Amino acid sequence: MPPPSEAAALDPPVRQPDGFHSAREEGSLTASYRTVPIREGGTFWRRFLAFLGPGYLVAVGYMDPGNWATSLAGGSQFGYTLLFAVLLSSLMAIVLQALCARLAIATGRDLAQACRDTYSRPTSFALWLLAELAIVATDLAEVIGTAIALKLLFGLPLEWGVLVTALDVFVILWLQSRGFRRLEAFVATMILVIALCFVGQLLLAQPSIAAIASGFLPSVSIVTDQQQLYLALGILGATVMPHNLYLHTGIVQTRAYREDLEGRREAIRFATLDSTLALGFALLVNASILILAAASFHATGHGAVGDLEEAHALLAPLLGATIAPVLFAVALLASGLSSTVTATLAGQIVMEGFLRLRISPVVRRLVTRALAILPAAAIILLYGETSANALLVFSQVVLSLQLPFAVVPLVRMSADRSKVGAFRAPIWLLALAVLIAVLIVALNAKLVLDFSLGALG
Repeated sequence: MPPPSEAAALDPPVRQPDGFHSAREEGSLTASYRTVPIREGGTFWRRFLAFLGPGYLVAVGYMDPGNWATSLAGGSQFGYTLLFAVLLSSLMAIVLQALCARLAIATGRDLAQACRDTYSRPTSFALWLLAELAIVATDLAEVIGTAIALKLLFGLPLEWGVLVTALDVFVILWLQSRGFRRLEAFVATMILVIALCFVGQLLLAQPSIAAIASGFLPSVSIVTDQQQLYLALGILGATVMPHNLYLHTGIVQTRAYREDLEGRREAIRFATLDSTLALGFALLVNASILILAAASFHATGHGAVGDLEEAHALLAPLLGATIAPVLFAVALLASGLSSTVTATLAGQIVMEGFLRLRISPVVRRLVTRALAILPAAAIILLYGETSANALLVFSQVVLSLQLPFAVVPLVRMSADRSKVGAFRAPIWLLALAVLIAVLIVALNAKLVLDFSLGALG
């Protein structure tokens, strides 16, 4: 028998004043909940492979089309200097996603369910609205990114490309019907395509290894130079996304791990390793975007290049190979297609978790995608295709403003022993998470202040 404190953590009462429902209550994504079997025994790597997958669904959100504009602008303007901002944002993401896995496995609840159980109904409703807004903003970036990729590859006008993105509904539904492991395999394949495309481009660009190494070290100019600071904040805001926190706490529960003390401890260990390795891979991809911009544009004196189409047009003459822009466009398309899968899953988790509302995945996906497609198509028709990049930036600002409303509840509940019991995170991890939460809130306050002063000026 486990000690009383550990038994309470495993089998809490059906309802506590500030606690959760029973951890044995079924979570979100009901069709996939605990459907991936975990075999007993075997080697460490055999058991770990059963947990491998959710981390890569999370990681793809850290390399979606919304990240590309800030990394391109940072690399083309300041060379390799802002690689430190990419590294810092990735480390922040690793800490927050580790808390997500721990909270989900310790309580049997995703973040949306945990918020619903912890906060009052009006507060939960407000958090749900903010989460939905973040998912729409994420979808907007994916719609624009995919439409730009279709234009670059096939010459399809942006307004038509935006409409074509609605067809991904059927791809996602087909993948889900084949099992959650198939969905994970599709996303992992898209990530591999992105990585191989950037490896090819970097081989053509031949960046300076010494300059790359120095770029990962902190530089005083990032703080003293206002333009560098602004882009560094943009990289931070575009990397850590609110929908990924909800997503991870939901999809980690697709694993049928043992629910005893040792089974959950092993699940937390493997789920954390999965997300850490995946986000480490995402760091390499994000760094590659900035390195490509630094080697191709900054080193050749082209200055700021923040527009995806401009970057595509410049790659062939600068690198001396017609394959370079093709690789860029293929990577962008793979990024948009894979990111849209995770946005769909996050939307389902948020709606089911906050509202206990289970609707058809087809309806859910069509509504979310329509909320992104309609404004995107309208703005492109009214203001022309040059407005697409501005929409990408706008979506990242919206995501940045929503982030504290997901991070603060996550950190607060992860530190509350009455909720996570014996699985409470180590003090050093909680301290890092609190520091990250404070930094995110401060950066968003600065963003709001800057916009306010700009509007008044």
